[in-house]
Amino acid sequence: MIGGYTEEAKAWRKWLVNAAAGNPSQLQIMYGVAGERRLTETELDWLPGYENSAPVRTGNAAYRQHQLDVPGEIMETLHLARRYGLGPDEDAWRVQTAVMEFLETQWEKPDEGIWEIRGEQRHFTHSKVMAWVAADRAVKDVEHFGLPGDAQRWKKLRDRIHAEVCAKGFNEKLGGFVQSYGADETDASLLMLPLVGFVEANDPKMIGTLRLIEDRLVKDGLVIRYLTESNIDGLPEGEGAFFVVFILVG
Repeated sequence: MIGGYTEEAKAWRKWLVNAAAGNPSQLQIMYGVAGERRLTETELDWLPGYENSAPVRTGNAAYRQHQLDVPGEIMETLHLARRYGLGPDEDAWRVQTAVMEFLETQWEKPDEGIWEIRGEQRHFTHSKVMAWVAADRAVKDVEHFGLPGDAQRWKKLRDRIHAEVCAKGFNEKLGGFVQSYGADETDASLLMLPLVGFVEANDPKMIGTLRLIEDRLVKDGLVIRYLTESNIDGLPEGEGAFFVVFILVG
């Protein structure tokens, strides 16, 4: 939108609002390009995959997962649409207020996290931070754009989430935020914390987090998601980096 693609941005917002509409308890982490909800996963065992990177799959079983970061992503996207002048959309705000009502009952529960972990649910730090983002953007939309909503209640929720993350998602011994509550592992998703405004980039907690990521996750100048050796999802050791996603600039 900043580049002048206003109509494309409006179309994207309409798609997002339509996909997320309905009962927030049925909100999915992904949809098909036409808004399809059923994305049944099938393994194509006769295909070797790129450089033998089997299994090859169609669909994605993770569409059934609970990921607490999704409400935050929705709230952030629609907040930015207003902030950059896309114009009002009553349907968008109705979806957002419904998402907030749902989030207030769900944020304390564990989830599979941004990496779609196929293992035991955990209280992932990034997920909780994105719940904080949802509350923060709801408050800002009320205060900055005059939208109807209980900003005081959402402020209390925002403060409560922030306090819990700082208490349970920060490892005093390691000096940084960690992948999940009580964990010793770090995670590349924690690099998002200053980008979404949860902490300042020069906050000692964030500096310690950055040092942990540099020490443990930087491989040949690139950043891997997390150490698969921790066995949180059964992946083999030695995962490669997501090149287009994580390049750490010093």
